[in-house]
Amino acid sequence: MIVDKNSPVPQYFQLQTWLAEQIQEGIFKPQDRIPTEEELTQLTGLARATVRQALQNLVGLGYLSRKKGLGTFVTIPQVSSQKQTIVGIIVPDIRSGYAPELARGVEDKAAKSKHSLMVCSSDDLFIKAEFHANRLIENAVSGVIYIPTASPDAKNKMIVQKFKERNIPVVLADRSIPNLEIDHVTTDNLDGAYKLTTYLIDKGHSKIAFVFSNIVTTERLRFEGYKKALADHGIQFDPSIVVSHPGPFSDEQFAKYAQTVLKQRKKITAIFAAHDRIAYTFYSVAKAMGVSFPEDLSIVGYDDLRAYNVPLTTMHQPIYEMGEESMKLISSRIRGSKEGPKSVVLASYLIERESVAQI
Repeated sequence: MIVDKNSPVPQYFQLQTWLAEQIQEGIFKPQDRIPTEEELTQLTGLARATVRQALQNLVGLGYLSRKKGLGTFVTIPQVSSQKQTIVGIIVPDIRSGYAPELARGVEDKAAKSKHSLMVCSSDDLFIKAEFHANRLIENAVSGVIYIPTASPDAKNKMIVQKFKERNIPVVLADRSIPNLEIDHVTTDNLDGAYKLTTYLIDKGHSKIAFVFSNIVTTERLRFEGYKKALADHGIQFDPSIVVSHPGPFSDEQFAKYAQTVLKQRKKITAIFAAHDRIAYTFYSVAKAMGVSFPEDLSIVGYDDLRAYNVPLTTMHQPIYEMGEESMKLISSRIRGSKEGPKSVVLASYLIERESVAQI
């Protein structure tokens, strides 16, 4: 089987890896014409765009070349004195949330820079992040892009320290680790949440519930933005309508929170879900309880994942671009940049759909 459609590894990457292995093993030899996009589509059952992405990446990596009107051919290996570089990326879950899009941004930029990529899923757990950190070190990676886990800051610092002790540069993507001088690519989460809360207030809402994981730095910043917007608009903060979870996101746990909040809906008019997956959980639970958005309650999310067919008002984050910028930073460190730690903050913007009512 060339592609396992049940695997968490992106399908284009599976095909790309398989073709590269065929070339490396001499099954496809230099100057051989490989199957066309149409033939690979029929062979694998993948979408043509997926096949095209795999081929484009292999062209970028120097395995293939395209000849107009003739096809795609295996290139003659070039002798290079440049050391091959492998970049590791540790994400919470390559299958869901924002991580697949961020990893895609990293992978596309890595291909253009002729870096190989090792993708690891931590499941947002320190123990798995530590396992993958050791694995990346064993594979002599040249740099690491790390999304800190939903763990105490001290544990995430331990992961970074493992790499620093071996002079392996690290870039943090999305989440931060407080009081750590390190390259970081993110968005202005406090300002984004401030604007989203202000949007709800402008719609007439003052009783706004907030649901988040308090161990995740980005969500803590969103909580601060929410509280600041309330204060600036003269609305008293009410801790009784805040749900604060001390660990990573899980569908089951947040479904329970959703039930609790929705049962108390007479106390609130709107819900601020700290990320879209929380909001989607609320949609699912609300449907089972006979509650409608925005007829009975309003709701907003954060990320703009567009994974579910619901008209969710949310704050769009440039997640793919976050991956690209992370790869740019780690590439500069691999090339020997000695500049001080850089913080790249990308702009977010509000996406208004149909989940918020004017009251």
